[in-house]
Amino acid sequence: MTDNHSAAEPLDLVGVGIGPFNLSLAALADGVPGLRTAFLERSPEFRWHPGLLIDGTTLQVPFLADLVSLVDPTSPWSFLAYLRATGRLFPFYFAERFHIDRAEYDAYCRWAAEALPHCRFGHQVDAVSWDEEHGAFAVDHTVESADGEVVSAGRQFARNLALGIGTEPTVPPVFRPLTGDPSVTVVHSADYLTHRQELLGKRHITVVGSGQSGAEVFLDLLRARPAGAEGLQWVSRSPAFAPMEYSKLGLEQFTPDYTRFFHRLPERTRDELLPRQWQLYKGISADTISDIHGELYRRTVGGDWPAAVLRPATDVVAARRREGRVELELEHTQEGGRTTLATDAVVLATGYAERPADALLRGLAPFLVRDSSGRPVVDADQRLVLEGPVRGSVFVQNAERHTHGVGAPDLGLAAWRSAVILNALTGREVHRLPARTAFTTFGIPVDPGPSADGPAGRAAGSTARAT
Repeated sequence: MTDNHSAAEPLDLVGVGIGPFNLSLAALADGVPGLRTAFLERSPEFRWHPGLLIDGTTLQVPFLADLVSLVDPTSPWSFLAYLRATGRLFPFYFAERFHIDRAEYDAYCRWAAEALPHCRFGHQVDAVSWDEEHGAFAVDHTVESADGEVVSAGRQFARNLALGIGTEPTVPPVFRPLTGDPSVTVVHSADYLTHRQELLGKRHITVVGSGQSGAEVFLDLLRARPAGAEGLQWVSRSPAFAPMEYSKLGLEQFTPDYTRFFHRLPERTRDELLPRQWQLYKGISADTISDIHGELYRRTVGGDWPAAVLRPATDVVAARRREGRVELELEHTQEGGRTTLATDAVVLATGYAERPADALLRGLAPFLVRDSSGRPVVDADQRLVLEGPVRGSVFVQNAERHTHGVGAPDLGLAAWRSAVILNALTGREVHRLPARTAFTTFGIPVDPGPSADGPAGRAAGSTARAT
């Protein structure tokens, strides 16, 4: 650590991991009077999904969903401030773009990460525990060089922690023996660009998974293949290649109002509700669907159909290596019939799961309160619920979908959640947050008053959403 204080002197906050969410927290914490922080990341530099920065792909949220703007649009760490700092504000103005390229969002975050004074890259956090003598968390870490060599080890104390360790690619069990087999090409979409040239050299490629990543990979491969020799199959267990919910009122399920409503639901109700909301976060943008259909249609102009097969409602029940290729056993989830597919390469667009923090939090395990499914309980202010002697708070980011709903991984809630954490950590309103964020009233008002249509009823609705 290079701060001007002893490592034995507790900081107010140590962030573990520097992805977009903890980077948002670092940006909103910067300049808060008297607040001492450090954010530690094991990677040597900030990178955001580098394997999926495909040319032309855009964020699915407007540029206002940057690190800070939805809480503090005057912040020096906003996307517009980045454009000004890099001399690109006028070109952006004339471009009239509301949704920016993923590569540009990555560049913006790297700009902020390199300039924010308390972001430390190459710092691997190995363990955290509660130290009663210091009345703080002990954060054990190692400092690594750019090539991964351990340079030093140390311990920093912190009164509070913010875990933003992110997600990791999900590989279905049937594919796990093949992902480490050098004799076949089976890669997760997270590494797509790394393997793109290798994939383009294959005669036949299968994409598994029908979310946005699967659609973008399929479209990129389709555009790069000659007409009539596409050699592509797109397989999905979902019943259709369906659009993501993007209606104005539908998007209100990504507001703080809905997050607060979801949090107060019973655990069983939350668990039943989440799978039914798959189109809020597992669908495909309408623009990408249109681009795919347009590319396929253009290839029919000569009278032939492209050699590209789209298979919804199809589950991969087995995968094996056979004569240098990958043989997939497919089962139709509606008809029930089975067939086999031989392919030269597989791209798994099978999503991401919250990265387990059990090893990191082993020292706090006796104090963690868990729900009936063994998951950590997270309160409305993003804190893990802890028992025993622990007096500090452990805040979590993008590890609370089971308690806070589908908005947990959404960039549009990043700044709001960071402000909630800072307000809870400091015990004061560091950042003023709106009392209401949606036209929709989620749930039944706690006290509707004499008339649900009058002023008292409207006030009661706002109170209900704020709990």
